[in-house]
Amino acid sequence: MMGKKLFPLGDIASLLQCYASDELSPTQLVEAIHAEIQNDPDHAWISTLPLEALKGYARKVEAADMASLPLYGIPFAIKDNIDLAGLPTTAACPAFAYSPSCSATVVKKLIDAGAIPIGKTNLDQFATGLNGTRSAYGACRNAFDPAYISGGSSSGSAVAVAKGQVCFSLGTDTAGSGRVPAAFNNLIGYKPTKGWLSTHGVVPACRSLDTVSIFAFTVVDVAHILETCVGYDAADIYSRKRKGHGFNFGTALHFRFGIPRKQHLKFFDNHDSERLFDETITRMQALGGEAVEVDFEPFLEAARLLYEGPWVAERYAAIQSFFELHGDQIIAPVHEIIATAKHRSATDVFNGFYQLRRIKQQADQIWTHVDCLLTPTTGTIYSIQAIQRDPIRLNTNLGYYTNFMNLLDYAAIAVPAGFQNNGLPFGITLAAPAHQDHPLLHLAHRLQQAQLLSLGATGIAVRQDAHFPAVPGSGQVRIAVCGAHLSGLPLNGQLTSRRGRLVTSTTTSPDYRLYALPGNPPQRPGLIRVNKNEQGVPIEVEVWELPMLELGSFVAGIPAPLGIGTITLANGETLLGFVCERYAVENTLDISQLGGWRNYLKQRDLS
Repeated sequence: MMGKKLFPLGDIASLLQCYASDELSPTQLVEAIHAEIQNDPDHAWISTLPLEALKGYARKVEAADMASLPLYGIPFAIKDNIDLAGLPTTAACPAFAYSPSCSATVVKKLIDAGAIPIGKTNLDQFATGLNGTRSAYGACRNAFDPAYISGGSSSGSAVAVAKGQVCFSLGTDTAGSGRVPAAFNNLIGYKPTKGWLSTHGVVPACRSLDTVSIFAFTVVDVAHILETCVGYDAADIYSRKRKGHGFNFGTALHFRFGIPRKQHLKFFDNHDSERLFDETITRMQALGGEAVEVDFEPFLEAARLLYEGPWVAERYAAIQSFFELHGDQIIAPVHEIIATAKHRSATDVFNGFYQLRRIKQQADQIWTHVDCLLTPTTGTIYSIQAIQRDPIRLNTNLGYYTNFMNLLDYAAIAVPAGFQNNGLPFGITLAAPAHQDHPLLHLAHRLQQAQLLSLGATGIAVRQDAHFPAVPGSGQVRIAVCGAHLSGLPLNGQLTSRRGRLVTSTTTSPDYRLYALPGNPPQRPGLIRVNKNEQGVPIEVEVWELPMLELGSFVAGIPAPLGIGTITLANGETLLGFVCERYAVENTLDISQLGGWRNYLKQRDLS
């Protein structure tokens, strides 16, 4: 390795570049990692693969064409409630341990893409907790200050990445377990839409809510890992296919982001967190965001359901047999939480579902006003000693901004947002409705870049060649309108009521003519493309973006002689737009020289 300094490891692209230039080989890397993690004072690891097994993975990668493996030789860690063939799965409870015959679906996909699993990482037992201290394998320590908590439950997965021992890791996220550790260790922590990543081969916490999560240094790395392991899995009863994400607010010049009203913001007397959150709001505004205060109470009400409501019974259902036979092997705070499920009835569960349905209807109203939600990931951080003195109440504080997310079926991503005066990281979370993960990732990338540049930072997260992988279509369709559907005119509501968004105002190419059609109000125009021997002019249009699922009902409401066809814009782009049958404009007022429908209406009103 020519004396090359390996640790801490950085982003995926940097390591691939080392491989491509023959500075390093996967075999050399796994040898170095294996030696590095043998001394683990932070209690990040529960078990690691033997060196010969690691070298076996490396040799298999080296025998392949590098271009054929998107994660060629990239080392990763796995939370120890996710199966990896060759190591026991413990869920941080030695008495529960079993030896899986095959790896979890997501793990297998990553290995098939060339990634090398290093081992299994520590967690709050049975993924019940947000602090990282509830483990038979020791309290996992923060990567920046060992006196502080690492966050949980995916504690070791975050610390292994933050220490640079691997390039990325897998966690799980039911109530914040993939986001809180990211915030406390200055990482990206991505919680995808439920069902996007298979949970087959994952020990459930709450099976209907669980998601596999991803920790990495950069959002670009997260996006590439996601494309490697995403996909429907019939072996997972909660798996689902991706849908189009709609409006990509993450790349838009202007977007709206919700923030909780002042009375709902809690920082638990941590003034540094409050200051850093305010700075993030300013940074979001600099990216083109418009801050909109929203009623956060429905989110808080949903969050309380997770532990105070009947969903705790699902944690009991996940390990019921083990709990009854070996309850004395379960750590006290975890046992105390799960034991409360015995007092819940089936009626409580149904009433909980009804309550959640009502809450979700209220919470979802914000999406008519904003594109995404911005909150702190947590209001504060605690020392290990403080958590051990008051484990339930302080853990509850950590979930204030996270517990509602999966209950309400939202996607979320935690992003670093600066450092407190004591040197500990602070992080924020961006959230949006299910299937809007890609806009979230794009916005998180822009925010991470802005944060690093504001600190004068360079390196892994500001690579100029960083790019997102190609993703499926947005599920949106663009349509050009030229008359009563224009902004502020009588039929514009037919677009906005279908979640349509104005993209731009422009004109057609200069080979169209516009006519004022007769008929009952609201009056409509007819747009006609002229023949080669006829003279046309550019006509004012607005381009709107509409969910594909709404297009059919929109078109069905268009009366003859109008219809939807293909029109050409001034820049040469072709897209759907309103057209008119030529017979209908015979002996009809030609208003083309006015340039558009608005000018015609002004002239008509003046006369």
